[in-house]
Amino acid sequence: MPLYRKDHSWGEFVFDFAWARAYEQHGVPYYPKLVAAVPFTPAAGPRLLVRPEVDREIVRAALLTAAREHARATGASSLHVLFPEDSDRDWLARQGLLPRLDCQFHWRNGNFGDFEDFLATFTAEKRKKARRERRRVQEAGIEFVELHGGDLDDRLLETVYALHARTFLERGNPPYFTPEFFRELADRLPGALMVKLGLLRGEPVATAVFLRGADTLYGRYWGAAGDFHSLHFEACYYQGIDYCIREGLQRFEPGTQGEHKVARGFSPEAVWSLHEIFHPAFRSAIQDYLGRERDHMHAYMEAVRAHVPFRRAEPGATLTLDVGRHLPD
Repeated sequence: MPLYRKDHSWGEFVFDFAWARAYEQHGVPYYPKLVAAVPFTPAAGPRLLVRPEVDREIVRAALLTAAREHARATGASSLHVLFPEDSDRDWLARQGLLPRLDCQFHWRNGNFGDFEDFLATFTAEKRKKARRERRRVQEAGIEFVELHGGDLDDRLLETVYALHARTFLERGNPPYFTPEFFRELADRLPGALMVKLGLLRGEPVATAVFLRGADTLYGRYWGAAGDFHSLHFEACYYQGIDYCIREGLQRFEPGTQGEHKVARGFSPEAVWSLHEIFHPAFRSAIQDYLGRERDHMHAYMEAVRAHVPFRRAEPGATLTLDVGRHLPD
């Protein structure tokens, strides 16, 4: 069970800054805390790693007991399991961890033949808008090339890093990753790393960085050298959808937040985290808050679904929203 001892909450995509402030206001330390997650990666996956040949229930129980003991022994205020896969989520909730619901926007492949086949599911007005956004990028003279880890030499990796770092800095944030990180990613996972590079008269002006799983494309970071109309939508969303359709991938997760994704064909999806709060009074207060937050989030997702661009709701959407309604409070 990978655990990180943290003295801050950055890079998690599950926001508990208000909890930390409440602790501070009452003179109780919130940090350090223990976090089970893949850093900087808001994608669901296994967090309790159990070999298939052993008893899963026994091993998971031993892992959780050890994590709780380690948290208390090291003075951690809490234990947080972020974006677990469904089976771990349900099991951890039954063990008393507090479930927290959030919303992301994902794309699902309806076995589309091409991008126009996908757009055919839109209403006429939304379809026209999407085509216009793509056309504006083409009219600006920007073309995209697709590169994988093995295609990225040091010069190209430096270009990708510089574009991504510029966008971070323009928003007042230092970039999380270093050039060495991108270089190691290309070396170690060449088949998983996919980069779309936007060229204007042969010069790179934009990039979008993706990671490919078995059946899912994950959009991670992007950057641009200037302000081009609709370029963000093209680089981060439409290029990824094109890729998924061509490669037969079933899902596209472009990252956290962003209601603007809905008009481009992404639908609200429930994502979860689990939280063990050791202070009894704060546990009670946070448990109450999370119950009210879940009700709000369910209502929010239902309201957002009324604005999807599709002529009719895609199959399975309602089932996705209902997941977790029966989790214990």
